[in-house]
Amino acid sequence: MPADRAALGAFLRSRRDRLTPAQAGITAFPGPRRVPGLRKEELAVLAGLSPDHYSRLEQGRQPTVTDQVVQALSRALQLDEVERQHLRDLAAPTSHRRWAGPETAQRPDPGMLRLMGALGHVPVLLLGRRSQVLAGNGLLRAVLGPALEPGASFARWLFLDPDARVRIVNWADFAAPAVGALRYEVGRHPDDRRLTDLVEELRRSDPDVAQWWDDQRVTFRTSVTKHLAHPTAGPLTFGIESVVGPHDPEQRLVVYTVEPDSPTARVLPLLASWAAEPQESRQAGETAI
Repeated sequence: MPADRAALGAFLRSRRDRLTPAQAGITAFPGPRRVPGLRKEELAVLAGLSPDHYSRLEQGRQPTVTDQVVQALSRALQLDEVERQHLRDLAAPTSHRRWAGPETAQRPDPGMLRLMGALGHVPVLLLGRRSQVLAGNGLLRAVLGPALEPGASFARWLFLDPDARVRIVNWADFAAPAVGALRYEVGRHPDDRRLTDLVEELRRSDPDVAQWWDDQRVTFRTSVTKHLAHPTAGPLTFGIESVVGPHDPEQRLVVYTVEPDSPTARVLPLLASWAAEPQESRQAGETAI
């Protein structure tokens, strides 16, 4: 079975398993049930497909999938918009999917860098393909630590650097959507070997990644509240928002927003001044924050 068709079948099975006949608004077919959600035949009826046609889809034996079939399955499975787009990506022939580009260094979009410069009062991070750090301001490094220099992998830091789990108090709330975002990117770029190697590395190294990957969750942009335990500034709370560049959809500007007059907002200027100092001065004055 081609890898892209195996991924399509696995995603369909996972969405079918999570939807019961009652949730789908149908009467369950008679007979013993061996699946937690819909049977294949029930989903086929909901989508207006023959049982054999749907079985070929889930088993990876259907070489072409029309947009009408994708739309019908999306409605029957009650997919959200991100899941619908992911299903479209998986259903498209591999040759028609957007490629992640040649193996050259991805350069930060100048417009995104200008926007980053205008947001110097909060931590800001520019991410590219495969969660690569393209840029980050000094306040970001003051808040999250020095590991996120340009060229670093945000995903590797998040899952493999012990400091990430220490700093991010609600680590799982933030990390699970990050795995879903990797799945979304793999769906769009199934032939990107560096991306699939990254996913396999993380799955081997972290059981949480393996579990979240297997549940087939897919995410794109999420608004997440991040609670941090800063080693010198104490508890910090940020709302995480992301903006996709108009010229390069592979680049995302991640902005750490704060509530006005909150304890986090009041301590950020101190962290900013600390980040602007030479390293020797910072080490001598860390306890002043």
